[in-house]
Amino acid sequence: MKEKKRVYEALVDGAMEGLTDEALYAFVKARCPKATSKRIVRASLLALLDPHLRDRNILDVIYALAIKHRLDDGVLDDGEYEGPDERPQSSQAANQNMPQPS
Repeated sequence: MKEKKRVYEALVDGAMEGLTDEALYAFVKARCPKATSKRIVRASLLALLDPHLRDRNILDVIYALAIKHRLDDGVLDDGEYEGPDERPQSSQAANQNMPQPS
């Protein structure tokens, strides 16, 4: 929890300084080198739920960063790289491999 709080504080501080997108991400990584993409997204959600944060611009910047990293195709939930051969099968392809009932 301490690490998420530090990432949260770095996100808010960077957004308050006017940083956005990659500059904000680099700022957070500089202050919290062990922060994973997953942890940054979770800290962003924590910031979005904070009732004390009311500045729409700060919330928009944090939201955009969270969405960008949450939807990044190259990152799994645990922050590991997902190579082209490691993509999960689509449900249709998975169903073709299932034995058919007789």
